[in-house]
Amino acid sequence: MNLPNLITLSRIPLMLAVIGLLYPWTDETWSWIRTSALLLFLFAALTDWLDGWLARKFGQVSEFGKFMDALSDKVLTLGMFVSLLALGELKEWALFPVLLILSREFLITGLRLVAAGKGKTLAAEKVGKLKTIVQLTCISLYLGKIALEADFKKFFVGEEKLHFELVEVLEYSGHLTLLAATFITVFSGIVYLSKYWKFFLDEDS
Repeated sequence: MNLPNLITLSRIPLMLAVIGLLYPWTDETWSWIRTSALLLFLFAALTDWLDGWLARKFGQVSEFGKFMDALSDKVLTLGMFVSLLALGELKEWALFPVLLILSREFLITGLRLVAAGKGKTLAAEKVGKLKTIVQLTCISLYLGKIALEADFKKFFVGEEKLHFELVEVLEYSGHLTLLAATFITVFSGIVYLSKYWKFFLDEDS
């Protein structure tokens, strides 16, 4: 197990740690708990670039690394979207976009598994990388809203309206980015299926 692969796999425990920091029982434990969740998530998102850079720099690119990189991205983003829904940080209408994202990710993961079983790897598409970036940005905006609302209110004494407006800006930015992420996610799924759908049908592909 090389360093890039370890960094790739670290996104899963990092995601669990972020979720733990967001749970209500942590409210009185640490005054900057929500900000810590945001920073930890940003670090987890950064590893998506770091593992690939290290693998290329030291010649440690592998089929396992490519597969686990894509899988770890999905676990990170889907785990966060589901947790934000469960915690009530996403509006009820967001359930449908999140379900679309979930469906696409499970479908393409299934396609990757079928391809892997045949000794082949699905090449990363640019639209797939864009999809991940937009999803991570969306989650970061929602976590930023949570952190600003919970941890920075004391800095807006006498400026409560400004604090409220800034929170709203982050929230609505998150909503818009979620819609964009949903569109790009579904579109990228169509791109993958149009190129690799034969893996589902042809036993000898």
